[in-house]
Amino acid sequence: MTSPDLRALVTGASSGIGAAFARALRARGERLVLVARREDRLAALVQELGGAEAVAAVPADLADLGGPGRLQTEIERRGWVADALINGAGFGDTGPFHEAPMERLTGMIDLNARAVVELTRRFLPGMIERRRGRIVNVVSNGAFQPVPFLAVYAATKSLVLSFTEALATELRGTGVRVQALCPGLTDTEFFEAARTGKALLVNRLPRMSPEEVVECSLRALDRGGLRVVPGFPNRLLAAVVRVAPRSLARRVAAQLYRPR
Repeated sequence: MTSPDLRALVTGASSGIGAAFARALRARGERLVLVARREDRLAALVQELGGAEAVAAVPADLADLGGPGRLQTEIERRGWVADALINGAGFGDTGPFHEAPMERLTGMIDLNARAVVELTRRFLPGMIERRRGRIVNVVSNGAFQPVPFLAVYAATKSLVLSFTEALATELRGTGVRVQALCPGLTDTEFFEAARTGKALLVNRLPRMSPEEVVECSLRALDRGGLRVVPGFPNRLLAAVVRVAPRSLARRVAAQLYRPR
């Protein structure tokens, strides 16, 4: 009997943390399915990681309401089995909420939250049936408190954090591990895509590399770690936020992201 073609499914794989996951998982010998909108970047990453025999690209817009369903159909059509799901796709938008384009706001909700929930629902049953699987939801340390001027992004990440932690309890004893990866500032294209002006105070803070974030994630995943905050300064900040008055955390966050 032919063994199933087990693959790690990585969304948001064209750059940043998603691309770093792809490289790290491939270095571990895993076969991959890479998903993102930018076909040229996916194609280049496929070649970098050894070619189509072990790494496949499926261009998709997961913010589209039919995107996750079409992705599942394509994966099943090709005979692949999702042994891991890395929900890395997402984006933010910086600025006053009332000035944000409506399509940016709804797009954030669709990609950052709805697509994560839907992809998890689509691929989790197979993992439970096989009694093995891994799901990493890339959250943010912005999930720990409201973030004025990054309000909808932080709210979507709070949803994903709560969802992931609840799921972890449901999945005890199934053989499926889940993780909420909560990085702090990371050296990716996030701030450019989020239209974060250079003058904002947040740009003066140090950032981790995507590779460092992913190394922390996978090391913790091997041990069954659920809420993972890479980097000691970020862990310290997360601990302070949990005990500080919400009003204080909100004011500090506002200063970091307030347009100037």
